[in-house]
Amino acid sequence: MEPIDSYDRKILGIIQLDCQIKAEAIGDLMGLSASAVQRRLKRLRDCGIITAEIALVDRKAVGNPMTFIAGMEIERENYDALSKFRVWLAKQEHIQQVYYVTGAVDLVAIITARSVEHYDELTANLMSENPQIKRIHTNVVLKDLKLGMFVPVSE
Repeated sequence: MEPIDSYDRKILGIIQLDCQIKAEAIGDLMGLSASAVQRRLKRLRDCGIITAEIALVDRKAVGNPMTFIAGMEIERENYDALSKFRVWLAKQEHIQQVYYVTGAVDLVAIITARSVEHYDELTANLMSENPQIKRIHTNVVLKDLKLGMFVPVSE
């Protein structure tokens, strides 16, 4: 990865809050020309520091109001199956995030669903398609206290 300077860090902080902000507006905030901001943004995208620019959608407004945190245990002899599981996960729209973790479970997934019944269907499919998943421990999110993907970009 290319090194980033204080201007890059400021740009990253700004666009994480609003990825549609114009280069001219960023430049005005920072004392740079719009073309300098555009060159920096292109470099940050090209070298993989900016990995995506997306719209965050209110899941309740589109019919998926529930969030579940699923801790999954993997069969101890089957860690090689993680690469196959990753491929399967990429196709699952309701599974928003998955982390390989330490502790009582091996994987933690954030899953959105229409209802508890829908979640049960999703996890039944998960278990049948991925026999290396031995057990799922589920927590139902009662209320969102903070949502976001902001990454601090301090010096």
